[in-house]
Amino acid sequence: MKAVTSYLKEIKIPPVYKIKQKFPSNRLTNIEESCHKQIESLACLKALKPEARIAVAVGSRGVANISRITASVVAALRQLEFAPYIVSAMASHGRASAEGQQELLAELGITEESIGCPVRASVDVIEIGTLENGLPVYMDKVASQADGIVVINRIKTHTAFHGTYESGLVKMLAIGLGNHIGAKTCHQLGFGQMEETIIASTKMKLEKCSILFGVAVIEDSCENVSIIEVIEGKQILVREPELLKIAKNNMPSIGIKDIDVLVVDRMGKEISGDGMDPNITGRYATPYAAGGPTVGKLAVLSVTEKSHGNVIGIGLADICTRRLYDEIDFETTYVNSLTATVTSVARLPMVLETDYDVIRASILTSNVLDFNTVRFVRIRDTLHLGEMLISESLRDEMASKANVTILEGPFEMKFHNGRVQEVFS
Repeated sequence: MKAVTSYLKEIKIPPVYKIKQKFPSNRLTNIEESCHKQIESLACLKALKPEARIAVAVGSRGVANISRITASVVAALRQLEFAPYIVSAMASHGRASAEGQQELLAELGITEESIGCPVRASVDVIEIGTLENGLPVYMDKVASQADGIVVINRIKTHTAFHGTYESGLVKMLAIGLGNHIGAKTCHQLGFGQMEETIIASTKMKLEKCSILFGVAVIEDSCENVSIIEVIEGKQILVREPELLKIAKNNMPSIGIKDIDVLVVDRMGKEISGDGMDPNITGRYATPYAAGGPTVGKLAVLSVTEKSHGNVIGIGLADICTRRLYDEIDFETTYVNSLTATVTSVARLPMVLETDYDVIRASILTSNVLDFNTVRFVRIRDTLHLGEMLISESLRDEMASKANVTILEGPFEMKFHNGRVQEVFS
């Protein structure tokens, strides 16, 4: 793209400062003890006979310490003389196949050897009923064969709709344990009716299936497990809204309201369901969620290896690199997009050859009169906001914050063969 590079030759990237944001940290250190104590005191387990089969549902998200939490839950159940086994609860993820979902579980550290019980990933379902709006409700077949079901999930703000219930145990029961066909069904009426759908679906599963308890995980602003709360099945709908409030209060942020150019070094499925969390970037794919900063131009440079080419959310960016484009698995991305019934997240932004060109093009198109005053921010990803690069125009604003330290600067960002130097620890 010689013409593009030539067009950008006069654009200078402003010097930057490296800053550190300090977020409240409340790491839970006794994960095993917390799980064991809460599980052994559950009244709902008293009626189960020894060797009762218990399906423990685990999703595809990169929840902090998920393998350790899962192993603790399994160990507690085995100590009570039950026979637990793992089932995948990840809707259409993992190529909507049992093999793909087994691979995703293994990448999370969840295998028979590490967890201490069988892992039975499946995409087969049974239909358990129909909602008043006409949507059928599906349950994972392997989970349905158990004497009881347990779900483990993180409580977190959703990327496409906001409400009383967002990402958490309710959504996992409704969508994750419905496998690919259940996910398609729950998304059929769109995100405008998503909360209503997942509530109704979960109520039916609580009535018709033996949902023993849920393990709700809340992370602090530093991605540490902060709270693990074991909730009996009948109390999940009651308790989850309160936990969601805590989770929202724990969310980190960029801390800047108006940004001309936001550069994200990497996007990824283990970072956010949308690759880059819209709650951080302010770029949403639907009108049913809002918040975050106002960003003029959003650029993304790479996709994580763990995403396996799934770049869902790429359509929320304005410009990306050729190296990111070359990693795209269009089939996986499109299946994810079609399941969600949101096509904008799979659209392609402008693709330029190098990081250098992407960043300069973002500045050029930021509609700023003087590029030296551009409000420029660069982050590693939307999950790790402890360190950022900011331009001179943002220095005083950020330095005035009690939780911000200027680490170094001003300095010029360095590039090698067009690729920007990594600066985040």
